[in-house]
Amino acid sequence: MFLKKIDQEFVNELLLKVEGEQLEFKQQISSQEKIAKTLSAMANSAGGLILVGISDQRKIIGIDPDEEHYMIEGANQNFCSPNADLELQVVTIKPETIYEEEKYILLVIVHPSKGETIYARQQDGTPKAYRRVGDKNLIA
Repeated sequence: MFLKKIDQEFVNELLLKVEGEQLEFKQQISSQEKIAKTLSAMANSAGGLILVGISDQRKIIGIDPDEEHYMIEGANQNFCSPNADLELQVVTIKPETIYEEEKYILLVIVHPSKGETIYARQQDGTPKAYRRVGDKNLIA
């Protein structure tokens, strides 16, 4: 999907962009069910990127990459049917001063589905398909 190197510079370029059909910033993943809707919506649209570890003000706050990786994989396995085609990459953010520690961002690449609809299972068990319209996940 990308010919560009995925590193801190790439993350900084994304932070200059506005959330939309193919870009979503998340501070952390608090619900597998909720993030499954975004996975479904992006996969059923043009695909996209989810950056985990970014505040609402688009500041890099960092995350525990193992925990967020677990949440994304769990959402895909437990709530998406069929599973979305994902790539997960951890990006290391170097400290700006000697008093700070490294931070980590999880970059989730959601590939567009190849002709098959990705459904997100709701709390009551019913599957719903979503599409990405602007920065919203709407029922397809």
